[in-house]
Amino acid sequence: MILVANNEGTLGVPTTVGGLAAGAHALDAIEAGIRVIEADPSVRTVGRGGWPNLLCEMELDAAMMDGTTLRSGAVGALQGFLHPVSVAREIMRRLPHELLVGDGAARFAREIGADRADNLIADSRAAWQAWFDHELTPEQKRAWPEVELAPLCRHAIDPEAGRDTTVFLAQDKSGNLCSGTSTSGWGWKYPGRLGDSPIIGAGSYADTRYGAAACTGAGEMTIRCGTARSIVLYMKRGASVADAVYESAEDMRALHGGLLGRVTIHAIDACGNHQVVAVNGTGDNVYWLWDGHDKPRSLRAEAVAIQRSDIKPSATTIYGYGRGS
Repeated sequence: MILVANNEGTLGVPTTVGGLAAGAHALDAIEAGIRVIEADPSVRTVGRGGWPNLLCEMELDAAMMDGTTLRSGAVGALQGFLHPVSVAREIMRRLPHELLVGDGAARFAREIGADRADNLIADSRAAWQAWFDHELTPEQKRAWPEVELAPLCRHAIDPEAGRDTTVFLAQDKSGNLCSGTSTSGWGWKYPGRLGDSPIIGAGSYADTRYGAAACTGAGEMTIRCGTARSIVLYMKRGASVADAVYESAEDMRALHGGLLGRVTIHAIDACGNHQVVAVNGTGDNVYWLWDGHDKPRSLRAEAVAIQRSDIKPSATTIYGYGRGS
């Protein structure tokens, strides 16, 4: 058994470890752990308490994948529900589809009786209001919200540079490899923007025969490279999990233009090995590892520089918010 989760998964790791140790299926253990994080407003990049889009709306993304059946479920731009990861899981269970977004995702969430929630907490609203007050012109404020939003995307904030999203990769007692992700995405994003978290093959992928991978950070980069699926394919062709991750990082050197920033790649193989690399990282990225014995350990990801990236500061730094709930 093994569990790898990023630092944003701290609060949910004990729940997932407990489930795996008790013999739970990896999907069940991952979902239970991520639900803890989604409901806790102290985690400012996932679920309730995350950062809003340009219109001060909370849009949540999540995905789960069963590496044994290769079934997946994902939701994007979901509003008004507390646990997008569970909605994603039910898509896998109940629908012939793999991904629902926006109004369709919300309709499905209502149909299954998913927990409703106002995920915009007062602190996040105050940060958005500070942005609105400081950054918009008087003309834009008078016309709001009927203004051109595209130019305002320059204010998009990676809330915790290189550490947004939570990702869980696990292998259970039966050998099933599974993945799960959940995020509120970039703050001040254009409404409807999807990062890599709900995109199977970019933000996460699992195949019980070979391994699983998941990414955090600048999702636009991993979408362009198909990073998570690439890692599993490299392992299928004989690469070790470490070499597969390094090769996927090398793939990103071909990226030019668009959004370039930090990405942290997490991966495990079918034999219980793992590798975590912070692409363009500064050496401060940490993650959780549980190898089926003793307690989970917090470890530092290996930093790999592939290109210059301009990481935007957090909302806390710019507007003085983001510390409370």
